[in-house]
Amino acid sequence: MPCLALTGLGNILTSLRQDTPQSLEEKIMECTVTWTGAAGTRSGMGFLAETGSGHMVAMDGAPDAAKPENGGQNLAPRPMEMLLAGVGGCTAYDVVLILKRGRHDVRGCSVKLSSERAEVDPKVFTRINMHFTVTAKGVPAIAVERAIAMSHDKYCSASIMLGKTAEITTSFEVIEMA
Repeated sequence: MPCLALTGLGNILTSLRQDTPQSLEEKIMECTVTWTGAAGTRSGMGFLAETGSGHMVAMDGAPDAAKPENGGQNLAPRPMEMLLAGVGGCTAYDVVLILKRGRHDVRGCSVKLSSERAEVDPKVFTRINMHFTVTAKGVPAIAVERAIAMSHDKYCSASIMLGKTAEITTSFEVIEMA
């Protein structure tokens, strides 16, 4: 009987994958974060994240002069820096993809993020500015502005989520290639 139940569950999951626009695998994201400090590493507040896609990312805390045992060694990005980098990667990906789908000759894209955080715990982001620099050939500024707006308003899950606590502003420049 347990085999039938599992087979039935498998059929339901297969059906869900086929009948919905987003598969179950796309809805579920996993990551395991492990403290490395107990292993005698250089930093007492280092962490190693293994993503569901099999990638490893190191993180570390800032040094704490008052209580060095509670601080990191600044050997890797801090978790909040990773969050900021993640939102930058998410929105830059969208902007490049939107421009490419519009058949624009985009040659490069970078986004510089500047942020402010709350003064008291939880020290969430309260303001984030994203300044995009798009290098392209013959791409009108309005197309870049539209791609950024589409990312910000519709596609970038990370910026939409962070927008719940932070005021997000954007600016951009287009560098014309010869």
